[in-house]
Amino acid sequence: QVQLVEIGGGLVQAGGSLRLSCAASGRTFSRYAMGWFRQAPGKEREFVAGINWSGGSRYNADSVKGRFTISRDNARNAVYLQMNSLKPEDTGVYYCAAHQSDGVPTWGYDYWGQGTQVTVSS
Repeated sequence: QVQLVEIGGGLVQAGGSLRLSCAASGRTFSRYAMGWFRQAPGKEREFVAGINWSGGSRYNADSVKGRFTISRDNARNAVYLQMNSLKPEDTGVYYCAAHQSDGVPTWGYDYWGQGTQVTVSS
């Protein structure tokens, strides 16, 4: 089992940057694909970015391509989301999630963090 804690949300102006971190517990962290999701008020949770167990494969949602970068450090049991050129529509609660997969899935994640709020002002 994996427990996840997100860190790094906050308020930022449009065009600014934020870096989210997700700290994972458990000795098997490196076996999991990791993903970031977000949920805006009144909307369903959506996939943002994912990375496979080794960090060699990544996939971003079209809405964040060229602006967001997911990375991981298996030695530190951590995954990150660097968010640049932020837009007001990026506002939402961001969740870190883990999936028992060799690939980069966009759904069906097994474990979730509690979420961190990101607010982008115009």
